[in-house]
Amino acid sequence: MLPVAMVTGVSLYLLLHFVPAFEEGGYISFARWMQPTLVSVMLFLQLNVVSPKDLKLHKWHFVLLAVQAALFGALALVATLLPSGAVRLLIECAMLCFICPTAAAAGVITRKIGGSLPGIMTYLVLADALACLLIPLMIPMVHPSVELHFWASFWQIVRRVFSILVLPCFLAWTIRYLLPGVQRWLARFVDAAFYIWGICLTMAMSLATYALVTSGIGILVALGIGAVSLASCLLQFVIGRRVARRYGRSETVTSGQALGQKNTAFIIWLGFNYMTPVTSVAGGLYAIWQNLVNAWELSRE
Repeated sequence: MLPVAMVTGVSLYLLLHFVPAFEEGGYISFARWMQPTLVSVMLFLQLNVVSPKDLKLHKWHFVLLAVQAALFGALALVATLLPSGAVRLLIECAMLCFICPTAAAAGVITRKIGGSLPGIMTYLVLADALACLLIPLMIPMVHPSVELHFWASFWQIVRRVFSILVLPCFLAWTIRYLLPGVQRWLARFVDAAFYIWGICLTMAMSLATYALVTSGIGILVALGIGAVSLASCLLQFVIGRRVARRYGRSETVTSGQALGQKNTAFIIWLGFNYMTPVTSVAGGLYAIWQNLVNAWELSRE
C-alpha cells in the first residue's frame, strides 16, 4: 500500500498541475488542511487503546534524545562556520532531518511490525518537546538575519504540534475515563489508522512534489538533497535499532521507528519558515525513503 500511495500522490499532483483550477487554491490547499487533520485522527485512534499508565520511560528514550540533540547541535555549529553555498545548504537539510520529531503516524507501522505502541507514543511526546526547545535556540545561530526571539519561536512551534499531539491525547484519555463504553467501541477501529495513513501519505507526497517543483533548484542540488536525506534516514533507523537491541525485538523495532520515522510535513514547514526554503525539499524526499524502509519492513512480517 505504501509504494502505491507514494506513486499516487506524486502522479496526482503532476496531473493536477496542468489543470489551473486545481492549482494552489484547490487540491494543494485542501491537502495542506486535510493531512494534519487525518494525522490527528490517526493519533486519536492509537491513543484510544493506550492508557496514560502505559507511557513509561525507558533508557533508550534518553539515548535517542541525546543522539538527536548532539547531531543537530553539531551540524548547526558546522553550518555557522560555512559560507553560503551548496555545502551549507546540504548541512542545513541534514539538520532538519535529525531534529525533526517522530511522526504521529509512527505508531501505525510500529504496531504492525511487532513494536510497542506505548513505547513509541512516549518517545513521540519527548521528541516534540526536544524540538520545541532546540529549534528556537539553534536556528537563529544558523540564520542570524532572521529576527526570532526565543519565546516567540517556542510558542509558534508549540502551536504547530498542539493540535496534532495534545488535542488527540486530551480527547482520547477524556473518553477513556468518562465514557468507557465509547472507548471500548472506538478500540475496534484502531486498525483503520493504517489505511488512514495511506491517504495521508498520498497527500504528503503531493505536497512534497509541489515543494520540489516550485523550489526552482537544479538537478545536481536536488540529487545532493536526495543523497543527504537518504543517508540521514538510513542512519537514524540503524542507530535506533542498535540502541535498543539489548532489550529484545519489540524494543528494537520501536526504537528504530522512533528515531527513523519523521514528521516530514514538519520538515517542510520548518524549512519554509525558518531556514532556506529550498531545504524544505528534504522533507519530501525523506518521506520517500522512510516509507520505502517501512514497506520493506512490512513485507518481511
